[in-house]
Amino acid sequence: MTSIHSSPDQASATLLIHCPDSKGIVATVSEFIYRNNGNITNLDQHVDVKRKVFFMRIQWELRNFIIPDDKIGEYFDTLIAKKFDMQWQLHFSHEVPNMAVFVSKQSHCLYDILSRWRSQEIEVNIPLIISNHPELEPIARQFGIDFHCFEINGLNKQEQEQAQLRLLAEHQIEFIVLARYMQILSEPFIGHYANRIINIHHSFLPAFPGAKPYHSAFERGVKVIGATSHYVTKELDAGPIIAQDIIRVSHADSVEDLIRKGRDLEKVILSRSIWHHLQRQILVYQNQTVVFS
Repeated sequence: MTSIHSSPDQASATLLIHCPDSKGIVATVSEFIYRNNGNITNLDQHVDVKRKVFFMRIQWELRNFIIPDDKIGEYFDTLIAKKFDMQWQLHFSHEVPNMAVFVSKQSHCLYDILSRWRSQEIEVNIPLIISNHPELEPIARQFGIDFHCFEINGLNKQEQEQAQLRLLAEHQIEFIVLARYMQILSEPFIGHYANRIINIHHSFLPAFPGAKPYHSAFERGVKVIGATSHYVTKELDAGPIIAQDIIRVSHADSVEDLIRKGRDLEKVILSRSIWHHLQRQILVYQNQTVVFS
């Protein structure tokens, strides 16, 4: 369940659309909003020429909009979406989603997310933090968030994931952020949150796999390190990429320098991905993303 934070006078709606490319889509959608007394505040579009697919994000003010919020989707689907064979999502700015954070023992991404949340840089509800280890519970307590530990081994993984899913359903969680959660989620678990689980990892894969990738990269003398954030799919670390970035390193950097710089980058890229998700700027299509600005 989402909560409502924003004033109704400031509320807006956002449509994310993809469909076979054809003439008149922008005009038709814009006309729908105009005819119902909506004021468009943002419109971005992209055409994949090779695959002939049209993508669009359009946002408009709800103040004075004629169609009630709970009927907009129905009207849009009947009048426009079916005609253009559209896949679409409708989101409202005044509905703030519930996000769960999964962690293990590393705290850098968790601290960054919670700091941005407390400072209201990101507008989201965080009802709970889930972990497979107890070490980070004091951080959850510090921020006044419920902490739930599910120790996982080879014998209880399915049972523990089912318990996690029940807890997520109880708190009506819309999406999940893996803030250095060092467990591989099962395919059934992922299926409950398709394109709604955000992960972060270093970008040394597949060249430097294993528990100490920065040590391996240091021995190889790498000159750049990076971080990648993506939606989780059943293929490990192969889901639709949301954000990536790199920083340069040199022979003067120690292994500890690489780890520190890598973790700094992980924090930024993960938070950037959360921001894009909350702003409803991401469309997933065939294991790729269109990320609108």
